[in-house]
Amino acid sequence: MPEDRVARFPAQKRDESRLMMVNRKTGTISHHWFKDIAGLTDERDFFVVNNSKVIPVRLFGEINGKKVELLIVKTLDENENEVEAFTLPAKKFKPGHKVLFKDQQDSTLDLWAEVIAIGHRGKRILRFNRAFDTVLKTGYAPLPPYIKRKFAEALAFKTLDLERYQTVYSKAPGSIAAPTAGLHFTAKLIEKIKKKSEIIEITLAVGEATFQKIEVEDIHDYQMGKEYITITAEDRKKIEKLKQAKHLIAVGTTTVRSLETFASQQPEEESFYSQLFISPGFEFKMVDKLITNFHLPESSLFILVSAFAGIELMQKAYRIAIEKGYRFFSYGDAMLIV
Repeated sequence: MPEDRVARFPAQKRDESRLMMVNRKTGTISHHWFKDIAGLTDERDFFVVNNSKVIPVRLFGEINGKKVELLIVKTLDENENEVEAFTLPAKKFKPGHKVLFKDQQDSTLDLWAEVIAIGHRGKRILRFNRAFDTVLKTGYAPLPPYIKRKFAEALAFKTLDLERYQTVYSKAPGSIAAPTAGLHFTAKLIEKIKKKSEIIEITLAVGEATFQKIEVEDIHDYQMGKEYITITAEDRKKIEKLKQAKHLIAVGTTTVRSLETFASQQPEEESFYSQLFISPGFEFKMVDKLITNFHLPESSLFILVSAFAGIELMQKAYRIAIEKGYRFFSYGDAMLIV
């Protein structure tokens, strides 16, 4: 992957990202703009999106005067001031050390956290002196590490990232990474689509399972982490009814996993957990078409799209994307697989 293909900033306008259309049956590939999506789909299709909202869980602080940063993965207690986090550099986060945080908008805010333990997979357990909602007021968008936004740049683009690393239809707070396929939609484009196709919202709170590194030689040995899904009874009925006559377009891999988990488990509750790892050979029961971004090689996301479209076709599509200057990963361009 050439480094200059990694998008460090979003397109100037959300729907002016490029869109590659890949046909699974014919193997043909065509090139468009994302705003063309309304014309590339029709009344025989309906969309399902993940309306989870990203929370600003990336923080910059100091330990003994040295700059450090952390990404909060989850809260661990009822008061939500004890958290588990990825830390950088991890060696500075020793139990007993205190991390000081400064809010650039509120210099009077007294916020700090004590490192109280080393957690699973090298993460750290920290206890804040304030409630979680106060902690989030100082937070930044939890951009993935390959965007390489150091403190000065993160501060300069804080407002931009908090807005653009979020879908326009986000509602349910709780994700520590964006469902990035949805970042390309604008309110105007959604209204245009709704004139002929229904859009149904479900929720998967994106956690570390979505981006955790695969560290096994054989993907059949891989164990996906848990993520929490909500599909209301009303939306279940809508999806099941529409599926009888129309094609389901899943917006993003998190939506795919939500729908396929629902199809395989048939849970009675509206909210349930998923640990579904989709790899080649998987039988898709719900999803007919997929809108997705270009993903990291060897990630569970790339493996999922390869299961959906075929590994050889996806490798071909990615090679063409590199040749034609497509932008990759979270802030990059999109793909419509039909």
